[in-house]
Amino acid sequence: MTDRILLVDDDPNILAAYQRYLRKQFRLDTALGGTEGLKTMESKGPYAVIVSDLRMPEMDGVEFLTKTKERSPDSVRMMLTGNVDIRAAIDAVNQGWVFRFLTKPCLPQDFAHALQAGIDQYRLISGERELLQSTLNGSIRVLTEILSIVDPESFGRAHSLRDSIRMLAGTVGITNLWELELAAMLAQIGHVTIPPAILVKEKTGQSLSEIEREMIARVPRIGHTLLAHIPRLESVARIVLYQNKCFNGTGFPKDAIAGTNIPMGARLLKVLMDLVQAEIGGISRARALEALKKREGWYDPAVLDAAFLCFASSARQAKSVERTVCSVAARDLKVGQILLSDVLMGNGALLIKAGNWISETLLERVKNFAKLHGIREPIQVEVIHESGSHTAVQTPGEVKL
Repeated sequence: MTDRILLVDDDPNILAAYQRYLRKQFRLDTALGGTEGLKTMESKGPYAVIVSDLRMPEMDGVEFLTKTKERSPDSVRMMLTGNVDIRAAIDAVNQGWVFRFLTKPCLPQDFAHALQAGIDQYRLISGERELLQSTLNGSIRVLTEILSIVDPESFGRAHSLRDSIRMLAGTVGITNLWELELAAMLAQIGHVTIPPAILVKEKTGQSLSEIEREMIARVPRIGHTLLAHIPRLESVARIVLYQNKCFNGTGFPKDAIAGTNIPMGARLLKVLMDLVQAEIGGISRARALEALKKREGWYDPAVLDAAFLCFASSARQAKSVERTVCSVAARDLKVGQILLSDVLMGNGALLIKAGNWISETLLERVKNFAKLHGIREPIQVEVIHESGSHTAVQTPGEVKL
């Protein structure tokens, strides 16, 4: 964690005085004016504390500190001026981009005390961010691993869905990709509340009772409830809630939300999930897209057009992906492989269906059953190599706050 400080002023004598007074206590860099200050941030940053004079030619302290907030939002900003401008002080503090407002002449001990307070504040901000990020990523990992055990088929499908949503998001110009990736990975997390027998009936196309259909329909609502309790995942939870909502307002949930009021992530997810479902039926992606286009009012027209454009392009690039099929023993299974054959226990009972993506938890499950009951070998798997290079092993994306 950096404790470095950047001091910016248009008077070189003042900057030299800062260095003399404070260099034994703090790690200091100085910059002559706002333009040089921004360049110094780019080349030597980030800084824990940034101090700027208010009255400077070309770029005053207000403009400079506003720009620093855009470039380094966690840095603690302070303003130092010889002009007792109360209005500027009030505006700076109220807008939240200045931690302290100091006036010249400022005694060295007072200045040092303010700088130390700034460093302490920076450590607090950074520590909370690191704690939240590690907690959030840990929560996401636990949820995806639980899904891989409860419903490995949906977990494997989620990885394929995440790859597609990356491509489609780029086509429609979405930048907050992490939200969409998490929504894709966790869209079916509500399945953890559904009895396994009902999941099997749904996936094999068996007839469901009215109660069972209602349970399946509520999967997005359950997923939303689970995710909404996790800080920073409120928008992800909303995407999950509206994943089955049609553009014309029909579908689940039964509310008045329709059209562009449906979250963009949910509109993308709706197209991709229905596309994957159609492909499972054995038809090509091109024919699946044509089938979606015939469902009037179901999809955002702009998203559907982007899907045609995106996946036509990706089909032309498919040669860059090399797939290797091999037969391995249970002990040689690895995270990231795709099962091409069922994993059967020694007595012939099904443990994991073919088509599933192997997660860490699923791999541990196989190892445990191999020790207790034995596993029939060999097992056929598919390994994906991108651009003829290394094996592509994918894990749930991390959140960067």
